[in-house]
Amino acid sequence: MSGPDERSIPGNTVAVQADMPFSGLTTFGGAFLSKFECAQMPHPLLDEITIIDTPGVLSGEKQRTQRSYDFTGVISWFAAKCDLILLLFDPHKLDISDEFKRVIASLRGNDDKIRVVLNKAHQVDTQQLMRVYGALMWSLGKVLNTPEVVRVYIGSFNDKPINEDAISSMFCDLFEKEQDDLLVDLVDIPKKACDRRINEFVKRARAAKIHAYIISHLKNEMPTIMGKAKAQQRLLDNLEDEFAKVQREFHLPGGDFPNTEHFKEVLSGYSIDKFEKLKPKMIQAVDDMLGHLDFFFLCFFSYFDFSPSLCPCAGR
Repeated sequence: MSGPDERSIPGNTVAVQADMPFSGLTTFGGAFLSKFECAQMPHPLLDEITIIDTPGVLSGEKQRTQRSYDFTGVISWFAAKCDLILLLFDPHKLDISDEFKRVIASLRGNDDKIRVVLNKAHQVDTQQLMRVYGALMWSLGKVLNTPEVVRVYIGSFNDKPINEDAISSMFCDLFEKEQDDLLVDLVDIPKKACDRRINEFVKRARAAKIHAYIISHLKNEMPTIMGKAKAQQRLLDNLEDEFAKVQREFHLPGGDFPNTEHFKEVLSGYSIDKFEKLKPKMIQAVDDMLGHLDFFFLCFFSYFDFSPSLCPCAGR
């Protein structure tokens, strides 16, 4: 992060600083915060973006070692707040471990932010690189569960010039173009910050609306007096069917519904019958707000002379 001088701030300290955006990480406890660290230094680039470097994903026998905190939960927290997610691979480590699968699953809903980087590509020859690229796309296709092809940047991304004697001229040209494309993607982050914030705002509003419909439906399915515990357990056991009923009744897109298992896990800690009743006026207020977003943001950008770089959310 950007700062007045070079220093490292422990996680427990940075999580309680009011001027830092990390207070939400306190929910993951001291086991995580003791391993979390914030590095600051003065640099013009860091005035525009913040870089998050996550620990390497465990694979093979190392997966037997349990982390002392909710790793996928932390990844999901950062994914919801960041503008770009880079998944790094190298030609000799293409296996997608069980933990990596869980990490990718935790990125659900942030697919548009994901980019894949195949690094150290200079370590293999042309034929091997074709095989590596094909194997990587095949592995990702099974995990990402999307028909769209994810963008993969191929190259050797470091601060050293490409050794033209060690690789062919075709590779040199490819690596340079891929590096330029990746840099363009990174440079565009501050420029598109406002667009992403608007998009995230709309996603959260729609998610809140669907959450309200689900809770209202479940509450209506509960008995008035007797058998509440059994009724709640029955609803939790058949949560997918209840989601389908809500979807049909209110004509909602299935892709906007939350993860069933996670929703069930969280909901099991509450008494459904104690939730508030649905207030149609509040749902209508959300619909009205979403219907007038274009006008609102037109006025917003007019205030900032139609320049996204002047937007308060740019670079954050």
